[in-house]
Amino acid sequence: MPPWITSARPETLEDVAFRSGAALTVLDGLVSDPGHGVPVKLLANRLALTAATATSKLEGRLAREADIRDAYHLTPPGDARGPDGDLLAFWRGSVRLQPGGTGEFEDLIGANLAAELSGWLDMGQSRARTHGPLAGCATILRAVLDADDRAERVACLLSDIALARGLNWKNVLPVSSQRLTKTVLRDLALSGEGAELAVQVRILESIETVIGLARDLARRAEALRVVAPKLRAKGSEAAVDLFLTEDAVAPSTMLSPMIKGTAIPMTDRAARRLCDRLVELGVARELTGRSTFRLYGIAP
Repeated sequence: MPPWITSARPETLEDVAFRSGAALTVLDGLVSDPGHGVPVKLLANRLALTAATATSKLEGRLAREADIRDAYHLTPPGDARGPDGDLLAFWRGSVRLQPGGTGEFEDLIGANLAAELSGWLDMGQSRARTHGPLAGCATILRAVLDADDRAERVACLLSDIALARGLNWKNVLPVSSQRLTKTVLRDLALSGEGAELAVQVRILESIETVIGLARDLARRAEALRVVAPKLRAKGSEAAVDLFLTEDAVAPSTMLSPMIKGTAIPMTDRAARRLCDRLVELGVARELTGRSTFRLYGIAP
């Protein structure tokens, strides 16, 4: 983003409309053009984790990002993940769905709100056409919370769906929730222009942060691709692909006994050695700080 756009805080809805247009143009280019090298699935899963952390605060649970990540990735298959793991599952589920459909989203948000889904999205898209994308997001947030003031995650998800539809994205990127607070959303329900401005500014700030994250992940992904030929383990190519899609990789379950999403076997020992080798090469890092039950992700 050029500094002449980002140097001053937006003070009016017109400022936000102009600045968000610039920001969304940049972000759309980054995620739509493969030439920029952004690992979009990795970006989406990273945003799912930060959205889960943000909506945990909105819902009053205040779970830490590390606890949410661990609850999802380290719970044995078939066991209950608990509210933190389920919250991340909600957001990870959302980024796998096509923005243009409604059926799968209805399953995700629950029957009590699903009946209003199409109406809320139409309302938001209609306002977006006349007042800009973030005005559409604010309209949806207000409408959902008017119906259920405890449906923060659903409100933020529908805002993200409307944004994705407006930009013709293939997948939803969870950006709306990242910087919202309970106070800002409560004020929005009172329908003042100042409250709407505050919501739009928060979403704009989130979009600008996502631009930086996308560029950072593109740089990290390129570093991983450069060292990939140095890996000698069988299945290393598939393992690298997994690191380019998953924000956190558990060697004992996602690489062994079979690399996730493939039919390629890998022993537990080989999986741990591969991860350690990626750390030695400076392209991955261990995320938990523990000696057991480790998780790995691409390095900053």
